[in-house]
Amino acid sequence: MDYFNLAIMLTLITAAASILNIPFGYFRANTKKFSVMWFLYIHLPIPIIFILRTSAGLSWKAIPVIVAGAVLGQVIGGRLNKKARAS
Repeated sequence: MDYFNLAIMLTLITAAASILNIPFGYFRANTKKFSVMWFLYIHLPIPIIFILRTSAGLSWKAIPVIVAGAVLGQVIGGRLNKKARAS
């Protein structure tokens, strides 16, 4: 695979990781920090992201970028929850 296709795949999987983590971040915001459910809401999307990454042929070197996208999705979900509770 050439660099252009790898960059596109990395972008798509990072976007998918972000979108996938938004609902988990939303639900995580209502749980007690470091509880079992808090831990699960953070870690449940990981197997799906792993499958996406490996099926796309991306190596372990792509993990930091994908993790950044996943964290962004968690943050967005948490902020959406706070906004919904405020209104």
